[in-house]
Amino acid sequence: MQSLETNQTSLYTEEITLFADVIVPVAVPNTFTYRVPREYAASITTGLRVIVQFGKTKVVTAVIARIHNKPPEKYQAKYILEILDDAPLVNTKQIELFYWIADYYMCTVGEVLNIALPSGLKISSLSKVQFNPEFDQPALLTERENEIIEELKKHQSLNYDELSRFAEVKNVYHIIKSLIQKKAVIVFEEVREKYTPKILKKIRLNPFYEDASYLTALIGELEKSPKQLDVILNYLKFVPVLRTPELNKKGLEKSALTKANVSESSLSTLLKNGILEQFEVIVSRFEEDLDFVEAPTPVLSESQEKAFTEIMQSFQTKDTTLLHGITGSGKTEVYIKLIEQVLESGSQVLYLLPEIALTTQIVVRLRKVFGDKMGIYHSRFSDNERVEVWKGVVSGKFQFVVGVRSAVFLPFDNLGLIIVDEEHETSYKQFDPAPRYHARDVAVVIAHRQKAKVLLGSATPSIESFYNAKTERYGFVEMKERFGNTQLPDIELIDIKAARKQKLTKGDFSNLMLDTMGLNLEKKQQTILFQNRRGYSPYIQCEDCDTIAACPNCDVSLTYHYSNQELRCHYCGHHEPMSKTCQACGSTKLKTRGYGTEKLEEELQIFLPNAKIARMDLDTTRTKTAFQTLINEVESGAVDILVGTQMVSKGLDFEKVSLVCIFDADRMIHFPDFRSSERAFQMLTQVAGRAGRRGTQGKVLIQTNNPKQKILQQIIENDYEGLYQDEIKEREDFQYPPFTRIIKITLRHIDQPNAEKAAQALAQKLIEKLGTPRVLGPEKPLVERVRNQYLFEIMIKLEKTINLKGAKAFIAEQVQNIALSKDFKGVGIVVDVDCG
Repeated sequence: MQSLETNQTSLYTEEITLFADVIVPVAVPNTFTYRVPREYAASITTGLRVIVQFGKTKVVTAVIARIHNKPPEKYQAKYILEILDDAPLVNTKQIELFYWIADYYMCTVGEVLNIALPSGLKISSLSKVQFNPEFDQPALLTERENEIIEELKKHQSLNYDELSRFAEVKNVYHIIKSLIQKKAVIVFEEVREKYTPKILKKIRLNPFYEDASYLTALIGELEKSPKQLDVILNYLKFVPVLRTPELNKKGLEKSALTKANVSESSLSTLLKNGILEQFEVIVSRFEEDLDFVEAPTPVLSESQEKAFTEIMQSFQTKDTTLLHGITGSGKTEVYIKLIEQVLESGSQVLYLLPEIALTTQIVVRLRKVFGDKMGIYHSRFSDNERVEVWKGVVSGKFQFVVGVRSAVFLPFDNLGLIIVDEEHETSYKQFDPAPRYHARDVAVVIAHRQKAKVLLGSATPSIESFYNAKTERYGFVEMKERFGNTQLPDIELIDIKAARKQKLTKGDFSNLMLDTMGLNLEKKQQTILFQNRRGYSPYIQCEDCDTIAACPNCDVSLTYHYSNQELRCHYCGHHEPMSKTCQACGSTKLKTRGYGTEKLEEELQIFLPNAKIARMDLDTTRTKTAFQTLINEVESGAVDILVGTQMVSKGLDFEKVSLVCIFDADRMIHFPDFRSSERAFQMLTQVAGRAGRRGTQGKVLIQTNNPKQKILQQIIENDYEGLYQDEIKEREDFQYPPFTRIIKITLRHIDQPNAEKAAQALAQKLIEKLGTPRVLGPEKPLVERVRNQYLFEIMIKLEKTINLKGAKAFIAEQVQNIALSKDFKGVGIVVDVDCG
C-alpha cells in the first residue's frame, strides 16, 4: 500500500488504472470495487469519503478501504463520482475495527459503517441542500455557484437530482462540495429531521456612527427623545464602540437590550431609521453547551489516592482493570486524575457513559476541569454538532471525548486510556439495528489494538467483568468507603402484602412509606420515588367482560398515558385516544390497573398536597434541555419529591436527597431472564445509592410482597460478593455466560406457521452439527408478536473452548440457507451475538 501511494505519479504516466475497494453503508456482505478517475489518481488514499453510484439510481457516500490496480472479475467497475475530503476522515485503525465488528457480531461491514458515521458525514441521493443564512461572502462564488445559490433561496431546499437538472450537469457533486467548503450551503438527510440552524437575532450600531464626531452629534439629537437615547446608551454600555469598534461588527443579542428594560417601540424606531441595524447569525449549539466555569483539579482523599495508585500499578501488568467502588465513593475524582495524566503524556482519552443525557452532572464536573478541550458525543446533539466532534478528533482539537456507546467509532489513533463508567449498564449494548455490539467489549478490543489501557468502573459490576477480575484476566481495585466517610443508607423492607391485610395502605402505598415521605418533607429534605414503568397505568381493563386494551400490532397491552389521554404501545409506538367505553362489550366500567410514574405522581399529590412533585422519565425528558432543566430544579430545591424510572439511578448526586422509596421491587426480581437477579441487584443498589451522599446517612424503603427473598437481604447488606457467588455457581451449572457465549437468533414473519417452520428448520440444521445441549429452541419469546410479525427464538450456547470462528461461519451459512429458501421467503432473521 505504501509503495503504491509513493509511485502514484509513475502509475498515472504509464496509464495504469487505479481501482478502489469501498465500504458502502448498506447491508451487503462485500466491499465494491470502483474505478478511480485520472484526475483523482494522485490524491486518492484509504479513509477518504467518496460519492459512488450504487445500483441503478442510488447514490451513497462510501469510504475507501483499499487501493489497487486489479479490476473486478465479475462486473464492470463504475467510476467514483467525487472525493469529498482533502484528507481522510476515517483512519486505517477504524477500518480494521469495522471489519472486526462485522466478523464478531455477524453482520456486514456496510451496516457497521452506517452506524459508525454520523449522518452529517453521509451524502446520498436522499440528501437535500439548503442555503446557509450565515453565508455573506458572495464574492467567493463562481458564476455557476451563484446561480445555484439564487435557486436555493427560492426554495426551502432541493435534492441532488433537482440541482443536477437546474445546473444541467450529470455530476453536480463537485459543485456542491465546493459550496460546502465555502460554507454557503447546509446538507441534511431528507429521511431525518431537517437540520435547523440555531439563529440569534443581533443588533449593531450603524458603522457610520463609529466615528466619534458623528456619534456625539447623534447623542445630542436624541436628547429630545430620551427613550431612544436610553436604548443607544444601553447599547454603548455593552458595546464600547469608540474604544473597540471591531466589537460593533459582532453586535449585541437583541434579548440583551430587551432585558435592560429599554422601550421596545423606541428600539423599533431606531431600527426603522437605520441608526441601529438588525442581523442574524447562526451559532453552534455545541459551543453553547461547552460554557463552563473553570475549577481546579479535585484533591483526592486518602482512599481515592490509594485507588489511583493501585490502578496505576495494575496497569503495569494488565491492559484492563476493574474498579469496584461503592456508590458515593468518589470514582469520578479518580477518573479525572487519570485523564489529566494521560492527556499530559500526549495521548487521547475516551470516557464512555451509558446515557449522556442521564449523567449531566458528571459532564458538568468534567467540563469545569477540562473546558473546551473536551468533546461531547451523543444523540441529543444535531448531525452537524456530531460532525464537529468527529472532525475535532481528526484535527487534534479534542484529545478527550465524553460519549455514549457510539463514541467507540470516533477516529482515535493515539488512545492512551478508555474509561467505561457504570460498565454493567445494558445501555452499552446496541439491540437494533445491526451491528448489535457491546460498547464495553468493543472498547477493550480498541484498547488492545492501540496499546491503550481500559478502566471499567462500577458499584455493581457485571458478573462477566467480576469473573474476569477474579480469574486475574483483569486487574482489580476496590473502593469500599464513601467519600467523606458518609455511611451507606439504612435500608428497610416493607411487607406490602401484610400492610394490605392490616389495612395500613393508601392506594398501593404503605402508610409507613407515605408517613416517612411526609416527615422528610417537614425536614425540608428531598425524596426520590422509583418505579421502573412509565405512563399512568400499564393496562386498562373492563370490569364487566375483563377485556384488556391491547395493541393491534403487538401481543402486549396498551399503556395508558393520562397527560395525553391516549393508550400507547411501548414496543411499536402505536397510539390511540383513550376510549370511554369498552371496545368489546361497550361497558363504561373501565379500570386502570397497575402503577406507572404518571399515576404515582398524581396520587402523591393527593396524599402529600403540600409537596412539590416532579417526574423524570422518557416522556418528560424528550427535548435536548428538558433533563438539565429538571436537574437544575431539583438542585435548587424547587422539587420535594422526584418520581422516576431507571433514569434516577444513573449518576445523579443531589445534596438534599435523604430518602429513596422503591415502589415495587418484585417485578424486576422475577423477570424471566437468567440475568434478572443480577440486574435487580444492580438497579436497586444504584437507586438506593442516591440517598444521603453528603455527610448524612440516607434512608431507603423498599416495598415487596416477600421480604424474605435472599437477593433483598444481599441488597440490604450491600453483599455483592454473595450475589456473585450465587450467580456464578448457577451459571456454571447451567452453562451461561461467562462460561459460554450466547448467540440468539430471532426469526419473524407476518404468518405465524411460516415463522415457526423456518425456526424449526434452522434449529434442526444447527443441532445436526452443534448438538442439542448447545442449541435451545425454537421458543416463543415473552412478547410473541411485535409490529405484526410473529417471533421465534433459537438460543445457541458456545463454550469458550470451541472454535468460535468456525462455529460462527457454520451458523452464518445455515442462516443464509434459510433466508434464500423459497419455502421461507419473507422470513426475517436477526442474529444477536452476546445477547442481553
